[in-house]
Amino acid sequence: MPDQPHLPAPGARPDAGPYDALLLLSFGGPEGPDDVVPFLENVTRGRGIPRERLKEVGQHYFLFGGVSPINAQNRALLDAIRADFTGAGLDLPVYWGNRNWAPYLTDTLREIADAGHRRVLVLATSAYASYSGCRQYRENLADSLAVLADEGRALPRIDKLRHYFNHPGFVEPMIEATLTALDALPETVRDGARIAFTTHSIPTAAADTSGPVPTHGDGGSYVAQHLDTARVIADAVRAATGVERPWQLVYQSRSGAPHIPWLEPDICDHLEEVHAGGAPAVVMVPIGFVSDHMEVLYDLDTEAAAKAGELGLPVTRAATVGADPRFAAAVRELVLERAETERGRRPRRCALGALGPSHDICPAGCCPARTPRPAAAGTDEEP
Repeated sequence: MPDQPHLPAPGARPDAGPYDALLLLSFGGPEGPDDVVPFLENVTRGRGIPRERLKEVGQHYFLFGGVSPINAQNRALLDAIRADFTGAGLDLPVYWGNRNWAPYLTDTLREIADAGHRRVLVLATSAYASYSGCRQYRENLADSLAVLADEGRALPRIDKLRHYFNHPGFVEPMIEATLTALDALPETVRDGARIAFTTHSIPTAAADTSGPVPTHGDGGSYVAQHLDTARVIADAVRAATGVERPWQLVYQSRSGAPHIPWLEPDICDHLEEVHAGGAPAVVMVPIGFVSDHMEVLYDLDTEAAAKAGELGLPVTRAATVGADPRFAAAVRELVLERAETERGRRPRRCALGALGPSHDICPAGCCPARTPRPAAAGTDEEP
């Protein structure tokens, strides 16, 4: 008889054991004009980003009163996760820490340790494999744990939830958002609209080495995972509308030295290209972002929308997943899935598309850093 995934008994209370806390780990953002420059100094520390570029990015924040929406969106996601856990009967406290702004990760881990938690799961607000979206967060965790060790605190064991780019609770809200954005176009151009799936551009060298070593190659896991998610959404939109629409994965939010190759095409260049090719409209779908933070509001809603206006090209933008209850439920499912695995069972692992569920534990050589550093929640270079 084939090995079947373990399914909890009907009506059984959800059990996260051996885990006793969940940490939402995010990027952070300024919450007022006085925060902008210190925040950008945190973000770019050690990267050699030209000051001119920092000033340019800073102006993006000042256009919105010096406030990034990401912290408010993380608070909304925390509320949604806690409400879902409570409604499902899952007793698991949820904490929040950031890489670059308050509440800082080290402070939150100190709070977690002082509360006596010893097995902590981490949900990063990045759905895909990459250095900045996974490995760097693992390095941040290792750095913070080292601080706590120096302070003489008992260290919790940290495990990171798998990449959720293809979990139904992440993908299905984006399918719905894409259909809503299509409906917002004038009826005369709707059926001919192109779909531009957007994500953060990263250096091609970082993309090529993203994910486990066997997947390294053209774009690595970063590009492959985005393409797989985009294909699932495009197929679902076609099934719902009966219209086959051309689509492409494009990029935004490039930063850094201009001589270093980054993933292309940029969304604005793409809009010019499809307009020249006769496309009557474009729907922008930011599949690379969990929430509508600054790079979505500025690079798409401001900069790309302005480019489309210059071209006379109708565009709409699909909403990100944000605090959608389906995503909050997906977080619970990922927590319980990992808990079952830790208890030696084989849980059901939800995934759409062709790639299947991602790995639970990052293997050696996964999304390597340019300069090797200790990283928690993986098989190599543990603190």
